[in-house]
Amino acid sequence: MHGSGTARPLKARRSGPLRGTVAVPGDKSISHRALILGALSVGETRITGLLEADDVLNTAAALRQFGAQLVRRGNGEWSVWGMGVGGWSEPGNVLDFGNSGTGSRLVMGAMATTPITAVFTGDASLRSRPMARVLEPLLAFGATYEARLGGLMPATLTGADRPICVDARVSVASAQVKSALLLAALGAPGRSRIAQDELTRDHTEKMLKAFGADISVETLTRGEAIHVSGEAELVACDVDVPRDPSSAAFAIVSALIVPDSEVRIPSLLLNPRRVGLIQTLLEMGAHIVIENERVSGGETIGDIAVRSSALKGIEIPPERAPSMIDEYPILAVASAFAEGRTVMRGLAELRVKESDRLSAMATGLKANGLDVTETPDSLAVEGRGLDGVAGGARVATQLDHRIAMAFLSLGLAAKNSVTVDDVSMIATSFPEFEKLMRDLGADFQAVNA
Repeated sequence: MHGSGTARPLKARRSGPLRGTVAVPGDKSISHRALILGALSVGETRITGLLEADDVLNTAAALRQFGAQLVRRGNGEWSVWGMGVGGWSEPGNVLDFGNSGTGSRLVMGAMATTPITAVFTGDASLRSRPMARVLEPLLAFGATYEARLGGLMPATLTGADRPICVDARVSVASAQVKSALLLAALGAPGRSRIAQDELTRDHTEKMLKAFGADISVETLTRGEAIHVSGEAELVACDVDVPRDPSSAAFAIVSALIVPDSEVRIPSLLLNPRRVGLIQTLLEMGAHIVIENERVSGGETIGDIAVRSSALKGIEIPPERAPSMIDEYPILAVASAFAEGRTVMRGLAELRVKESDRLSAMATGLKANGLDVTETPDSLAVEGRGLDGVAGGARVATQLDHRIAMAFLSLGLAAKNSVTVDDVSMIATSFPEFEKLMRDLGADFQAVNA
């Protein structure tokens, strides 16, 4: 699993209406950040709603090696006693982050301005993902590293003995890279400026402010610049993690494409930089209603109700990509059941996710009878309408949890069943996926490997 062990295939068959309320797990991005900032703070950080999936648990294990105390008090309830910024000690063992690009990259940033050395590794998928995009910018703070050709893990990072503040520009539309630099800046004397051309997830900025960091955001003609003061003294605080829109996306789209379905999802994160999928689906004609919208811990949350809908193909602007980058696999499935052509642009970042998601989606959709056009940074899908997708294929997931869940969703509404070659890696982000979907009425069946 996650690159080793026995694969577990799963088949999805055309289902009756999906009905019920889905308690999707806590947001993965916020869960990682809550643990890391807790470990950089002084005092007890109490977290509720933490996502207890493999990715987040691997981050927790790494933080323990740096000297932080983390205690699980109950279902999703954790306490973290940190060492303060610059207070982490050197790990005694290699840090294995499994499949987690977020955890590994953010921890690299968090330790880059502390004079200690750590070795980072992960599963086969993570070891194939580009780390130089984080490691190279960290050199500006005074850190050094060694890695495999191309900046691949295993990588050894040594934090700066005399860190310096930076004025940096993030060249890729990646919240992970930006966040790594913001966390590194906490330990560098002076005030650092991190600019980005594209607006990416801002959970790190919001949470840093909640933990007492001196941080401000400057609007630029294109993008923005975040200013953060170093030698920070973060103070522990309580974090209530809202439900993850990237996980909810599979139930949302499944409810839209399976006839006569009606699904509710309470307390969902509705951060403006995370609602690109909902915005896009509404433009496609989806019946999605947001209720009881409110603010909790600096983040907008709300309850949503979804009903099956006749979707239409649209052109999606490339500038929307950062707000829904993890949701493109399931959006491609929604596009398959729409009437007409859907064009998705600005997708180059999908090439360097857990798999080459752009290629994986194109290949899987074609195998299930769809006409698809793939370019280096775009995907166009000719929709077949709610009753026109053939299905019938066995899809190679390439060890990617979102590819697996997306094609299982496709199988729930296709004419013929769809099998994915492995679902074991879904535990990295959404271990409750199968149970929650079955509770709604999804027809999943185990198959022989």
